[in-house]
Amino acid sequence: MNNDVKFAVLGGGSWATAIVKMLTNNQDRVGWYMRNDEAIEHIKSQKHNPNYLTSVEFRPEQLVLTSDINEIVNYADVLIFAIPSAFLVGELEKLNSSLQEKIIFSAIKGIVPESGLIVGEHFHEVFDIPFENIGVITGPCHAEEVAMERLSYLTIACANTEKAELVANNLACSYIKTSISKDIIGTEYAAMLKNIYAIAAGIAHGLGYGDNFQSVLMSNAIREMKRYTKRIHNLDRNINKSAYLGDLLVTGYSIFSRNRMFGNMIGKGYTVKSAQMEMSMIAEGYYAAKSAFKIKENFTKKVKTPIIDAVYKVLYENKNPKKVFLDLTEKLD
Repeated sequence: MNNDVKFAVLGGGSWATAIVKMLTNNQDRVGWYMRNDEAIEHIKSQKHNPNYLTSVEFRPEQLVLTSDINEIVNYADVLIFAIPSAFLVGELEKLNSSLQEKIIFSAIKGIVPESGLIVGEHFHEVFDIPFENIGVITGPCHAEEVAMERLSYLTIACANTEKAELVANNLACSYIKTSISKDIIGTEYAAMLKNIYAIAAGIAHGLGYGDNFQSVLMSNAIREMKRYTKRIHNLDRNINKSAYLGDLLVTGYSIFSRNRMFGNMIGKGYTVKSAQMEMSMIAEGYYAAKSAFKIKENFTKKVKTPIIDAVYKVLYENKNPKKVFLDLTEKLD
């Protein structure tokens, strides 16, 4: 157990719950901020999150639980944000405490709608946090499988290697293997983009396309991701590593993928609003599709992104999914 550096997780959903579970393997005490007071009281008395990953049992005495974001910021040295990107700004507006001396890691796979920035860039631009104090937790790792302690892999990216190793070591356990990377921009954009491609996979499934087409779609998606991330941040990265291709595959194919589920509902004829109302969790790819499309429209040199374009047309231009994907099939190879 390590008590030299205090860790805290911000968020009450499934991924936040999974990260708290990982940290409790390595820390005597783990801070946990969630805005739901009833959930906090339930965890204290019943030892599990009543709303997400209910099978995961905690020792309440090991948790520093609070619904006061300032209390948790003052408590911890390392803050891991796992709040859906659509709600991040609203939570940060409650802050009175300074983030300047904190190490900030994002476990959010999405774009901040208000700023159009990935989470790391948002903290840098809005809160003036140096990039050496900002990191990303990414990789093909569904919270549901963490709950079942199925072997999973995470990539911890940060410009500062020591801080990446600090977080990696505190997340690693018998069922979590970690590796580190300096590609904070590329891994975070890849984590955002793969949610869009998972929605595309879901739409295709809902429309009746089979496994043969899905394999072509995913093959094209990883190449599209490579083109996009290269334009954003031209770095010599191996796009076939688990933080990129691995995360794309699990999100595009897994039964646990909320983005694929959302896309599947759209393909079957649900409206965006009705699909969102029926799902109990946020599909980050919905917000990411708009942001990714708008960002690439401002590129000085255009990038070929037929899959992003197709998802954007379906979700934001109310185009017929069947017609859009029929057109998309002619653009893939």
